[in-house]
Amino acid sequence: MADLIAAGEVWLVGAGPGDPDLLTRKAERLIAAATIVFHDALVGPGILALIPTHVVRVSVGKRSGRHSKGQAGINQLLVAAAQDGERVVRLKGGDPSIFGRSGEEIAHLASQGIAVHVCPGITAASAAAASAGVSLTLRGFSRRLQLVTAHSQAGEALDLDWTTLADPQATLAIYMGRSAAPRIARELIAHGLPPQTPVLVAANVSLPSERLVFTRLDLLALTVGAIAGESPALLVIGQAVAKRSAGTRLAVSAARR
Repeated sequence: MADLIAAGEVWLVGAGPGDPDLLTRKAERLIAAATIVFHDALVGPGILALIPTHVVRVSVGKRSGRHSKGQAGINQLLVAAAQDGERVVRLKGGDPSIFGRSGEEIAHLASQGIAVHVCPGITAASAAAASAGVSLTLRGFSRRLQLVTAHSQAGEALDLDWTTLADPQATLAIYMGRSAAPRIARELIAHGLPPQTPVLVAANVSLPSERLVFTRLDLLALTVGAIAGESPALLVIGQAVAKRSAGTRLAVSAARR
């Protein structure tokens, strides 16, 4: 098993949306082969429980507005561990290459002559669609999928191409959309999306505490405000959202006009 990761090598591993059963087989093998694991705050306890007890576990927990380590500090920790000959796993929620800042870590490690590899994971949009029984693309309703994040750097305004995002023929998945939901709804309606456009609000995707709420764009701010907790919310917007598979069992179903 240890041969899977060479000493002094780093693997960026996608932990998926939270359910350990949604880990890839390779991800599980890499976790078992590591001597040190650096993990984000969004990696759930079920997945952390798979880390062997002899493996050093380091939280570099990044949540919106509450960073225990800046990205530069994380980069330095990865370099130091690799240079010490550790078999390093950098465990990231979802997929490392979808809003996971993998490019920055890869570039920094490569600049130090450290071998780095990526093991992809299931991203939250795919997991939410599966739980809700909807398709992210659907012939006749959605010919394109757009993935964006509503998280911006501290002090910076949310800067998105609203004209492109307000495409009635696309499905729009917005990560970290809870706090920006009122503005998202206003901007998309102002740029041409009908107020009655279907929306799925998903939180704690794939976990026992998962919340799935169907609503519409003009009710988005009200809907998000009614969901308790501080967990990140994923917003899936578009006509395909309304085409839910018959018999899908939802945790919550919001009223729709």
